Amino acid sequence: MAEKKRGANEPEPRPIIVKKIIVEGHGGHHGGAWKVAYADFVTAMMAFFLLMWLLGATTEKQRKALADYFTPTLVELKAASAGSTGLLGGDSIMGKENYPTTGGQGNLSITIPRDASGTKEQGGKNMKAADRAKFESIKKELEARMNRRGMGKLRKNVRFTETREGLRIDLIDEADFAMFAMATDRLLPAARTLIGEVAQVLETMPNDVIVRGHTDGLPYANGRTMNNWMLSSARAEATRKALSESGIGNERFARIEGVADRDPYIKGDAYDPRNRRMSIILAWSRNGAKDAEDDGLDEETRAAVAERDDPMRLAKAQATRLDMGGTALPQGVKLMNPTAPGTENKPGKH
Repeated sequence: MAEKKRGANEPEPRPIIVKKIIVEGHGGHHGGAWKVAYADFVTAMMAFFLLMWLLGATTEKQRKALADYFTPTLVELKAASAGSTGLLGGDSIMGKENYPTTGGQGNLSITIPRDASGTKEQGGKNMKAADRAKFESIKKELEARMNRRGMGKLRKNVRFTETREGLRIDLIDEADFAMFAMATDRLLPAARTLIGEVAQVLETMPNDVIVRGHTDGLPYANGRTMNNWMLSSARAEATRKALSESGIGNERFARIEGVADRDPYIKGDAYDPRNRRMSIILAWSRNGAKDAEDDGLDEETRAAVAERDDPMRLAKAQATRLDMGGTALPQGVKLMNPTAPGTENKPGKH
């Protein structure tokens, strides 16, 4: 197109300048990163003030329970220990070691053995094995003593049984042998001598002693003044006294009890004379006793016991019982605005 001619008095046309402006998004005042940082700061401050409140609202015992609950179980390994700096990087199981004796400050830490041979600690299994070995030696020694004293014919009246409580030595009545005079707690001479021999071998171990009296199922004609419960208890005390006079210290007796005819030796005949007996029990050592108790449990019971003794569950129960300084509602308080039934999960109903 031909350019239009400009008149003499017309000004020279001004150039047209087009400025293109691109607006960038600022994400609400220079981006959103500051919001994340601010949220972290507020969260940290809330945790800090919560900690300060807990320190002021709880007792020393409660704080100790909380610390124990949150203390992890640690096993710390040390370099340059137990021969690890040797040519083979640990060439001797007896090498000197620098393991710590505890993994942390709480009571859930693991104690590391003194050396790889395990000489520092002896668990329930080892204690039980040691008790069994001693029980076997006691059995052999008692039989030897009875033979030397001319009491070999009474060996059939002495029975050895391993139970959850320990080694049970049953002194059993039979048709040709009775420990007590009929219907009394008076020990007969042969029975007193036999109990003395038992006491001599029990002195070789420091374990606790339990004495339990048993009777048969024959009732008394007049049960008002005497019965099998009273008789079994009286005979247990008479046996304890005889053991004490033969060298067993009073501090070793854990229990003296009479069970009448409730635990018969012959299960199918409550009137059998062999049900009349005295049980002298040499208890397991403390660690061995727990291990012996576990041996008689089935898998379901073991699982229940493990759940009962779980340290985490116990710690939570302890924290709940302590109530974090008494912050729960008092017992018997009624809410003024309880949630209506059926609206617990609906939005807006909190």
